[in-house]
Amino acid sequence: MKKKSLAAMVTSAVMVMAMLTGCGSGETQATAQAAEPSSAVESAEAAEPEAVEETGEEPAKDVAAADVQEIIDRGVLRVGVKNAVIGFGFQDELTGEYSGMEISLAEKIAESLGVDVEFTTVTAATRTELLDSGDIDCVLATFTITDERKESWDFSTPYYTDYVTVLVQKDSGITGLADLTDKKVGVSSGSTSARSLVAAMIENGVISGDGFDAETFDPVTWTDGISFAQYDDYPTISTALSAGEVDAFCVDKSILAVYHTDDRTYIDEKFAPQEYGVATKKGSGLSAYVDELVKGWLSDGTIDGLIAENGIE
Repeated sequence: MKKKSLAAMVTSAVMVMAMLTGCGSGETQATAQAAEPSSAVESAEAAEPEAVEETGEEPAKDVAAADVQEIIDRGVLRVGVKNAVIGFGFQDELTGEYSGMEISLAEKIAESLGVDVEFTTVTAATRTELLDSGDIDCVLATFTITDERKESWDFSTPYYTDYVTVLVQKDSGITGLADLTDKKVGVSSGSTSARSLVAAMIENGVISGDGFDAETFDPVTWTDGISFAQYDDYPTISTALSAGEVDAFCVDKSILAVYHTDDRTYIDEKFAPQEYGVATKKGSGLSAYVDELVKGWLSDGTIDGLIAENGIE
């Protein structure tokens, strides 16, 4: 990658836009069109257009310029990824190399910035902590977009849609949602899987759902017709299923595929569509920049190509 040259181009573009801010509106538009600023600056301008119209100020652009420029100056984009989800984010134990669709997307984002990429393995419980602390710049880790999460973090346009389902031992006799009544299900700490499963059971008339509130639902305290055990990572849940500590393993099907062995099977139902997006800090300049990239790759078929390349259903 030509890190230094691209960084210089973005820096120059930021300076041009800063000077244009003081010009008259008509002259500014014409000059800005001729200047053709980099995508990083264009994304920054698009971040909060309403604020510009109402106040005449451009705080979003200043924040965005500094935010993206900091990554460029550092020379490294730090990304939180999964390391045990084949097809999305998987790390080879021998080589330490990462592979998968989300790994490729992270590499492409870094390439667009003209920087290297550094991966940090995250779990459902740690990914937002590391993002909030600034240890990573963004998260590509089968991170489901929800209205609740969007209150705390920004998400790009979804790059993949998955579904939640349940994995069981073939000899368990469990084939559908109704068979999960009074069973204990293993889920990942910090995930929405338990809530999605309870909602599906209620919707299908398996349990009454008395007292269910999606906003306040807590898998630790829920015992109406089904109970849950939370674990820090997926391999531990898989081990618990084999040991009989839990009767089933619930999470997105793309994740369960890693643990779908000859002696295991999925239940008949899949439910709760899960849209995955790139998570970034709320209001950061990187948010608009990444979203612009994802939209472009969805439009030109790049993401479809990565899905096919990684054998994702």
